[in-house]
Amino acid sequence: MRPLAAVLLATGAILAALALGAAFGETAIPLGIVAKTAANHLFGAGFAVNPIDAGIVWDYRLARAVVAACCGVALALSGVVLQALLRNALADPYVLGISAGASTGAVTVAILGVGAGALSLSAGAFLGALMAFGIVALLARAAGSGAGAVILAGIAGSQLFNALTSFIVTRSANAEQARGIMFWLLGNLSGARWTDVALTLPVAATGALVCLLQVRALDAFTFGADSAASLGVPVRATQILLVSTAALMTAVMVSIVGSIGFVGLVIPHAARFLVGARHWRLVPVSAVMGAVFLVACDIASRVIVPGQVVPIGVVTALIGAPIFALILIRARRLT
Repeated sequence: MRPLAAVLLATGAILAALALGAAFGETAIPLGIVAKTAANHLFGAGFAVNPIDAGIVWDYRLARAVVAACCGVALALSGVVLQALLRNALADPYVLGISAGASTGAVTVAILGVGAGALSLSAGAFLGALMAFGIVALLARAAGSGAGAVILAGIAGSQLFNALTSFIVTRSANAEQARGIMFWLLGNLSGARWTDVALTLPVAATGALVCLLQVRALDAFTFGADSAASLGVPVRATQILLVSTAALMTAVMVSIVGSIGFVGLVIPHAARFLVGARHWRLVPVSAVMGAVFLVACDIASRVIVPGQVVPIGVVTALIGAPIFALILIRARRLT
């Protein structure tokens, strides 16, 4: 019964987060109305609900909450994968420049029209994320094999791609485009709709499935590539699969909601304190915690300043930075 209880607990936590995400905002809506609206749309229940409240709940808030949950799952699992592959506790898509590369790719497609309409924002972001990771890997290899080399290379790559993004926006965007893109780059869920759910949900679910199928390989990589090879793991193919999965998840989320930091860094560490380092537990717990955390941050972004929406990337940084500091202090005391 323990696995069943864990599944029920995880499902309940995500559903509760989604319900609260649909209930809270500029104007609070009772949870009963949220439940009735969802039942009407999903099961044709026929409850009497005010059309305005139903439109706010279904068309705006619930779609936004689902996108936030998918984004939390994707970023948290990307952090788990990168930390295992690189054997570095500070690795995550934001620190390693993958988010910055995805932002550059998306902005290049949106403003410069690269691809002549053949590339979508997500495709451009994916190519930018892969390019950023490749550059960071080359820099880290040239700098040395130390644990800090990857992080320093990631910081350099992140600054490079952030500068490229700013240059493209400054050089080619008009004033309205520049305002919209700069707000989007800080993390913005205001435009999330059900059409975005149709993209983010399959990507997050597929990424989670890949990570679950590779939990044994992730455990092996925590001891190094040589140890993984000795255990029969096809090292090169698995690395390509996992890095591509992390880059794809990050790119799709960045193309829709912008660059959001600290999720892929803080959530895996918090999950390890709860369930340990074995990935068959770490992967699902990180996914659930990432979903709940980002939905909670989205709620805070809408209510923390009355009448104004704060970029969600600002909220995740304000919450994630102190939490990560506490994690570091606790880890130091335990060693």
